[in-house]
This record gives sequence, structure tokens and C-alpha cells, in this order.
Amino acid sequence: MPQAARQHEHHDHCHDAAAFVGAVASACESRGLRLTPLRLRVLELIAAEEKPVKAYDLLDRLKDEHSGAAPPTVYRALDFLLEHRFIHKLESINAFVGCHHPNEAHQVPFLICDVCSSAVEICDERVSHLLNEQARERGFGARAQTLEVHGVCAECRAAAKPD
Repeated sequence: MPQAARQHEHHDHCHDAAAFVGAVASACESRGLRLTPLRLRVLELIAAEEKPVKAYDLLDRLKDEHSGAAPPTVYRALDFLLEHRFIHKLESINAFVGCHHPNEAHQVPFLICDVCSSAVEICDERVSHLLNEQARERGFGARAQTLEVHGVCAECRAAAKPD
């Protein structure tokens, strides 16, 4: 497929927790990164969720398995996963989601539903390219992008319509 066509194609992602965890484990192995049992468990908990998950919810789940689990242990695991771009942090809702492309460095916007809290990763390079281009034109040295668009998803909109 030509580069121009690839840049503009849209991807819909289905939720496959096992495939996601496997892709991250493979990426860690190929990059020489250490995916400790705790990091793996935090990753599995994030992957199992259909929606973004907060750090303290992860901690509560970990405490069920490891009585000594504490906030610093969860945050260290999250920091590792974020640093290597295996997960995304949605700043506006202070929650974490798995990355659909853990083997690629990329910056993507999210559509976040204010009703059901779902978050959809928009995989379209044009958005980050446009933001980087606008920053460059203004002499701005961008280090990171986080674009979060809040609204109501199609399912919640349909559910709200009277029959």
C-alpha cells in the first residue's frame, strides 16, 4: 500500500487482551527490557479492561492478590509501561489504557465518552502531523502531544434517543 494511502487509513481496533499482552512481552524481549511479574500483572489488568482504568483501581485489584501492594509499586509499573509507550495515560480523566501499537512510537488522539467512559484511540497520522507542523511554524519545540476529545459515543447517543 502506498505511503500516502497508509497515512490516511483509519483503524478500528477490537479488544484482544491476550494478543496485546503478548505483543508487549515480545517488544520487551526484542528491546532487552525487563517485564517483571508485577509489571506484567499491571499490564494484564489494564489489558483486561474494556475502558480506561485508574491507578487506585489497579491497586485494589493487586491487593486482592498481593497484600503488600502499595501505591509506589503500582506507579513504578505504570511509569515503566508509559516510558516504553506500551500504555497511554489519559490526563483529563487520570486513567490508563493499553496502546494498540506497542511496537511503534506514536502520538494519537483519543475520543473519550463522558457517559460510559470509553476511550477510542484514533490512529491517523494526519492529526499529530498537523499539530507538529503548526508548532514548528510558530517556532515551538513540541516534546509531547496529548489530545483528548470529550463527548458522547455513538452507543450512548443511540441509547439516549427516545424510541
